[in-house]
Amino acid sequence: MNWYALSVKPQHEKAVAEQLLNNGLETYLPLYRSKRRWSDRVKTIEFPLFSRYVFCRFGFDDRLTVLRVTSVRSIVSFAGTPCPLDETELAAVRAIVGAGLPFCPWPFVRIGQRVRIRGGSLQDMEGILAREKSGYRVVVNVELLNRAVAVEVERDMIEPCQERLTRAAAC
Repeated sequence: MNWYALSVKPQHEKAVAEQLLNNGLETYLPLYRSKRRWSDRVKTIEFPLFSRYVFCRFGFDDRLTVLRVTSVRSIVSFAGTPCPLDETELAAVRAIVGAGLPFCPWPFVRIGQRVRIRGGSLQDMEGILAREKSGYRVVVNVELLNRAVAVEVERDMIEPCQERLTRAAAC
């Protein structure tokens, strides 16, 4: 039996997890707390850490039971074959959720990826993400001069850029 990620309809994660439990399947739905402000109050609400996904442990024979659950769209697959989760990654998520420290969802970025600064005096500037010792740097190239400038930024100030079409790809 392996752990799989299930793609579910938006805002149906808790209902799907409950239905899977009722069918006797082991599920995991990591939740985080976030404060929401209304005109008359502030309330703390739990949201899925990975929106539109629920984790479920099942064997090959149970996949039809899983797919018949209301609001389950699919089992995350590659080339038509359900792809099991790496147990160490799921264990790491469980450890973070259980640690009692503040946590929240975060955009997935890699070193070398094009990013945009999303606040402060450099807002909307784009560059390449680099890491040096304990900090993150955004490197901005000046192609004409064949030179670059690096600026150190806080991790929460960057977001991944949408990939741009090259001129050759657009033609």
